[in-house]
Amino acid sequence: MFPSQRQRAEHVRRIFDRIAPRYDLLNRVISLRLDTHWRKKAVAAAFRGGERLVLDLGTGTGDLALAAARAIGDVGKIIGLDFSPEMLRLAVGKKNRDRHGGKTFYIQGTALSPPFKDETFDVVTTAFVLRNVTDLSLFFLQAYRLLKPGGRLVSLDMFPPSRLPFSFFYSLYFYRLVPWIGARLAHDRDAYHYLSESVKGFYPPETIADMIKRTGFENVTTRGFLSGAVCLHAGDKPTKV
Repeated sequence: MFPSQRQRAEHVRRIFDRIAPRYDLLNRVISLRLDTHWRKKAVAAAFRGGERLVLDLGTGTGDLALAAARAIGDVGKIIGLDFSPEMLRLAVGKKNRDRHGGKTFYIQGTALSPPFKDETFDVVTTAFVLRNVTDLSLFFLQAYRLLKPGGRLVSLDMFPPSRLPFSFFYSLYFYRLVPWIGARLAHDRDAYHYLSESVKGFYPPETIADMIKRTGFENVTTRGFLSGAVCLHAGDKPTKV
């Protein structure tokens, strides 16, 4: 469909710019408000005490960044990076309304070329981003590069569940009903058709865990929710000997 990865990335950016005003509402409706619960689980998996600097790749409207800001210590800071200016505009609005928002900072940029020095961050997080990345191997390599030795990567994303009968009903809901909901609430059926298809054609969670391991991370774990429709991956960058 897309002659180059750059064109695909630009197409995805335009989609998120378009749906930004209704993005949070649709997330709550489509996930039955479980997305907030999953983000809390991701933050709990990311923090082990003493973290001072966190990078949230593909921060979107800043929900995960703010969840991390509420959990990190008083001296901690969260930097959110995203390629969609419209999503970041909403993230900044949330920052200004949240009493923990002063710990968050937002930058426009791409997760495949983040503008930070090696070994800068204690934690790298990402939520519902992997399916939209044009080069997952490079994505994980960048996360690895940016983490300090002993730092932690935590990823939360959606996957096509494989267990019957849940997978059957999930398919009806997510691949048929979700685009209809998107058309009604966001007036953008095409965007939510893309999001549904991005899940349908995505790797299984075992493949993502293997990619993370091959990047060099250790202690890689996978935790599934909703019969594997949502999975949380975590891994540690080895400490230097």
